[in-house]
Amino acid sequence: MRYFRSEVLLGSLLVSVGVLPAAPLTPNAALAPNMMPLPAHWESRPGELAIGNDFQVAFIGYRDARLNDAVQRFTDRLSRQTGIPFFPKGTLASLTIECLGAAPTYPKPGEDEAYQLEVTGNGATLRAKTTTGILRGLETFLQLAGPGERGMRVPAIHIEDQPRFPWRGLMLDVSRHWMPAPVVFRTLDGMTSVKLNVFHWHLSDDQGFRVESKSFPKLQQLGSDGHFYSQQTVKEVVAYAADRGIRVIPEFDIPGHTSSWLAAYPDLASMPGTYSIERTWGIFHPVLDPTREQTYTFLDTLIGEMAALFPDPYFHIGGDEVDDADWKASASIQKFEQAHQIKSSHELQAYFNHRVQAILQKYGKTMVGWDEVIEPGLARDTVIQSWRGAESLSDAARKGYRAILSGGYYLDHLKPASEHYAVDPLAGDAAKLSPSEAARILGGEACMWTEYASPETVDSRLWPRLAAIAERFWSPQDIRDTGSMYARLSFVTRLLAFAGVENRSNFVPMLDRLTGNRGSLYEASALIDLADAVEALGIVGRRDEHKYSSLVPLNRLVDAARPESEPARRLTLSVEAWLAAPTQDTGSLIRQQLLTWAMTPVALHELGSGNYLLTELLPVADNLGHVGDIGIKALDFLDKRQSPPDGWAASQLQALTEYEKPKAEIRLAAVRPVRLLVEALASNPGSVKPVTR
Repeated sequence: MRYFRSEVLLGSLLVSVGVLPAAPLTPNAALAPNMMPLPAHWESRPGELAIGNDFQVAFIGYRDARLNDAVQRFTDRLSRQTGIPFFPKGTLASLTIECLGAAPTYPKPGEDEAYQLEVTGNGATLRAKTTTGILRGLETFLQLAGPGERGMRVPAIHIEDQPRFPWRGLMLDVSRHWMPAPVVFRTLDGMTSVKLNVFHWHLSDDQGFRVESKSFPKLQQLGSDGHFYSQQTVKEVVAYAADRGIRVIPEFDIPGHTSSWLAAYPDLASMPGTYSIERTWGIFHPVLDPTREQTYTFLDTLIGEMAALFPDPYFHIGGDEVDDADWKASASIQKFEQAHQIKSSHELQAYFNHRVQAILQKYGKTMVGWDEVIEPGLARDTVIQSWRGAESLSDAARKGYRAILSGGYYLDHLKPASEHYAVDPLAGDAAKLSPSEAARILGGEACMWTEYASPETVDSRLWPRLAAIAERFWSPQDIRDTGSMYARLSFVTRLLAFAGVENRSNFVPMLDRLTGNRGSLYEASALIDLADAVEALGIVGRRDEHKYSSLVPLNRLVDAARPESEPARRLTLSVEAWLAAPTQDTGSLIRQQLLTWAMTPVALHELGSGNYLLTELLPVADNLGHVGDIGIKALDFLDKRQSPPDGWAASQLQALTEYEKPKAEIRLAAVRPVRLLVEALASNPGSVKPVTR
């Protein structure tokens, strides 16, 4: 790729970058272009910028190797996204980048991420004070690029954008189920696409210690099953993230969740014994002994080693879910508490946190902890991560601590995107904070715990719902239109594939494995129809159904199925529209989907013989068939303006309630649109207007 330099627009950059117009542009989410997160301000203009083989980028002002690399990634992806190979020639720029200066070599909390993007029929200009703002604007340009009436193009638009919160993160647990480096790299690419800027790397827990330690090599030798990141890989991840404007914050969970530590160094435990890494999930008794100097000597050396790998000023110590059973059972620990007038396990953990905080300060790090770490005397520069919700978040802010919200953003619960989208760091109890207290809310982090996720499935648990959360962190608070969010989320889902995210690409291969690669295309497509009609249960629904461990393969339909059924959601919208204003086209589309569901059991029963992975799904398929039949009959009654037999609607609603109950750890989302049809029939069978032909 060749680049061309021009100085013509530099003067305008000095005046305009970072200055909002006197009359702010008002975003209207209902009319928004396909962008996520939505910009702070935009205005659509007439016209479009054509994208052809001659697409090229020019620079004005500051330019460095990091910016060159970012533009190379941008053009490579734009080429993949449009399917157009670029052969730039001449000196006419399609996109001109105006950058005033360098961003920090390593991203800093609260750095300037603002940018302006102007697209006309003659070209586009992207302006920012620093490289980081350019990075954010390039992602916006990529989201705007797509097919138009005459070819690939970017619609004419004026955008002035900056984030609402400085801390917009994702916590990825790689301890419970190991996530190899390629998973981490593509997750960072996805984060870049939606302007997230903090990667919180949960690197140790009871099930594994995942980083090479040269000071204490037994940590990875005995505490990881051989699955850990070398220090070189850690450096590569940190550099990869930094190039994309993403900070990397490590978490080493202490003093609880440390079985993997104690498997290697049992002398650190509160009770004598032999320990091993845990294979199951939960809260376990083994914890570090906070009363022995040996513990702090060990932590000083380890934290010093890890601090050198992670340049971010913040270091996460976990601090959550500490089981104090061993503390209470240890005579030496009880004696220590009496000698130091420590009256409870909470006070003992506070003592531990103070000691660890001093170690972190020694290495230039600021402590981050889950909200359990708040105790009297905790240093005021500590950042509190609230996993228990708005109340603990606002409590931290009132007590003078900076805080980030994770409660409501737990992706492993597999809640719909709309539920996460409705959670706001400054809503609920936090809305009652004074301006100075509210300023301590830095933003939030989505959390992806991996008890029920593997490298093959984690992308579908992250994406696309993480994009909706990213919008909550970036966009203005009044951007809340759920319908607009879903319309744009559908677009972003497909766009993420060009960034390397695998939330869609693993779906069909996993279903093919379920079939044993047997059966006809018709039978295999029936399994796809079933998978599209269901939703996987999250941790709450799965943990009580079977005894899971890290050795149980995640290869069933619940693992392939998505957290949210897009076909069921779209059919629900179609039913709502048809009930309000019936048309033949909409009615035909509804009927076609219902017929597909009604026919699904036939093919799956043929395919499922002798296949244990499909046997558990046959009752679900049967229920889907019944749901399709009920929907067709209800549609017929409504379409013909006929009343069903007495009691029919009530009995069908009762049946639908039964069909919706989870089986095989999946929920039949297809029930929702059919219930709407039956409820309309039950309330007033004559209320549906005649079909418009």
